[in-house]
Amino acid sequence: MKLLRELLLLCSAFIVIAGIISPERALGITVQQEKELSREFMKVVLKHYELIKDPLIVNYVNDIGNKLISVLPPQPFTYRFYVIKEDVYNAFASPAGHIFINSGLLEAMGNEEELAGIISHEIAHVVCRHISQKIERSKKIGIATLAGIAAGILLGAGGAATAANAVTFGSIAAGQSIALAYSREDETQADQIGLHCLARAGYNCKGLLSVLTKIRSKQWFGSDQIPTYLKTHPALEERMAFIDTRLEENEKKAGKIDPYNFERAHTRLVAVYGDESTALKKFESDVRNHPANPLAHYGYGLVLAKIGNRKDAAAQLKTALKKRAFDPYILKDLGLIYFLDGRYQEALLILEGASSITSDDPESLFYLGRTQMELGRLKDAAVTFEELIAKNFDYTQALYSLGETYSKLGRQGDAHYYLGIYYKKKANLKSAAFHLKRALENMGDPDKKAKIEEMLKEIRKEESLMRMHESTKVRKR
Repeated sequence: MKLLRELLLLCSAFIVIAGIISPERALGITVQQEKELSREFMKVVLKHYELIKDPLIVNYVNDIGNKLISVLPPQPFTYRFYVIKEDVYNAFASPAGHIFINSGLLEAMGNEEELAGIISHEIAHVVCRHISQKIERSKKIGIATLAGIAAGILLGAGGAATAANAVTFGSIAAGQSIALAYSREDETQADQIGLHCLARAGYNCKGLLSVLTKIRSKQWFGSDQIPTYLKTHPALEERMAFIDTRLEENEKKAGKIDPYNFERAHTRLVAVYGDESTALKKFESDVRNHPANPLAHYGYGLVLAKIGNRKDAAAQLKTALKKRAFDPYILKDLGLIYFLDGRYQEALLILEGASSITSDDPESLFYLGRTQMELGRLKDAAVTFEELIAKNFDYTQALYSLGETYSKLGRQGDAHYYLGIYYKKKANLKSAAFHLKRALENMGDPDKKAKIEEMLKEIRKEESLMRMHESTKVRKR
């Protein structure tokens, strides 16, 4: 009976969500076109903004996002969650499931419920396909131009907005116009679905209300300080009033959330990516006033390491570990300090412990491999780097280090193979071609030979396109 009740509740939630997303609103560009638009959108974001790639922070935000996604019906997109290093209060969703939160907004949050509230609302915009619904099929506006316009509206400030505004004005001058800003109806719909996601995932809506209150309060500091979020997400007062009416009902369904993971990610964000002097004062005060809190010592240690005081940083991290002995991220950061100080045997023990506890942190494996190299344990280092690459192929530093390790082991085919991939990922086509050709000459593995030939073919194609582009530019002059 319990299972039946749970299934009925799940079905009813899906029916409600399906009802909110009405058929007549499910128009716009196709899913495939939206994915293409998303790829172009990401190019704009990466060109103008810095993404925080810290594994602790990124893994945590993605864990919360995926927890919310898990309560939805099957989705046509793979959702990914990012933190932009930017103080302006903003959060937004690109087409096809890319969700962004600015570091300034995340730093202002006080708990996981606030983070989940903002993420659930942005997920709902993607579920409803609000951006794609506003884009009429048009042969006169290309996908890249549409992506630029969308980025300019959603990012709102800084380089991306400037670039996108130029694109927008060019489109209007050509007799084209498009309105991509969210409407009040969009916001109502996103809040309704977002609150359903929060309830199903075990959160209450108090967090969303409190973070919206923080965003609203920021606008009183002057026009230059008005959060971008307020410009792209209208009807904030109406939204807050609606959420407030749901508090009592929603709170009864909410589960208990362990605050540690949020506080650890938040501590690292403030210590490593926040203002240095502000962070130093904050954590000095935290250690003095809350000496039993391991994260006070962790944050203080991270700031001390950042300013070059590795001796005292190590002492603070050791204190944190006495209170939280098996935290793999604190272990990793202590191991990194030992590595940088040349204390390789101590670093080895610490990093082996960190990497055995979690498989989600590529830096633990990377610095373990680097430590093994320094100790002359080259075969162990090769195994470690191979494991890291198998789990995280985009961790480019590991490709270079593996190539270097195989070179020292005398395995020149493998050395050139991984160095070739490294340079190809870095878009250094000349160096990539050089190493891949050398790898082909020394490689015995038929599967790797086939991959090398395919990569060389791709490089030749890219070089040809670049030559054509340069030729076109010369003709235009």
